[in-house]
Amino acid sequence: MKEKIEEIRKYCVENSDPAVIAKYSKYFKEGYDGYGVGDKVFREQKDKWFAEWKDEMTIHEFLDLGDILVSSGKFEEAALAIHFISLQQERFTEEVFDRVGRWLDSGIENWAGTDVLCMLVLAPFIQDEVVNIAKFNEWIVAESRWKRRAIPVTLVQLVKSGTGPGTVLPVIEPLMADESEDVQKGLGTLLRELWKKFPEETESFLMKWKETCGRIIIRYATEKMDKESKDRFKKS
Repeated sequence: MKEKIEEIRKYCVENSDPAVIAKYSKYFKEGYDGYGVGDKVFREQKDKWFAEWKDEMTIHEFLDLGDILVSSGKFEEAALAIHFISLQQERFTEEVFDRVGRWLDSGIENWAGTDVLCMLVLAPFIQDEVVNIAKFNEWIVAESRWKRRAIPVTLVQLVKSGTGPGTVLPVIEPLMADESEDVQKGLGTLLRELWKKFPEETESFLMKWKETCGRIIIRYATEKMDKESKDRFKKS
């Protein structure tokens, strides 16, 4: 494990690009903490490492490796941890879900890492019925805003696969009063996607919350509506 960590970090340092650091720094108001490895270069190397290590490591050993990588706070190290787990869906269990979820409590601390984890790892757990969507009820009161944001962002993937408002809305309703902008953006994005397929049910839900929820939610949720429709959701 120690040798693998050293190899990863040595590679990242040697392939650091100041131009990439400058580019990514624009997108993270929390600040970009990364080596600045170009996406194409890093993506190819990630696949090489996994191909080399997959037969000698169990998923629990990959999780142990991921714990170390994520705890560093480095953008590329967290991305690598997520990538390794995403390639092992046949090994997913509820225990694996809980382990990965803890990365959002400490380590993954930006919207990009959170959203990639949701898309590549968390959504498949629910789509493949490894865990029930009700599992997210435990995350509603999480101290980490990234863990709370992960709920609606994961559900975006499910909506795209056909999950309807009857399943989604009860899960997110306890989050509608959340004060975090990052959570609100996730909720608004989810509701926008839901509206595309289920406009009547989504608009009814938004009408219920328009006076009390964060305005970011409404702004994101109504982004694709015409002006007349948007005006209906203005706060009185």
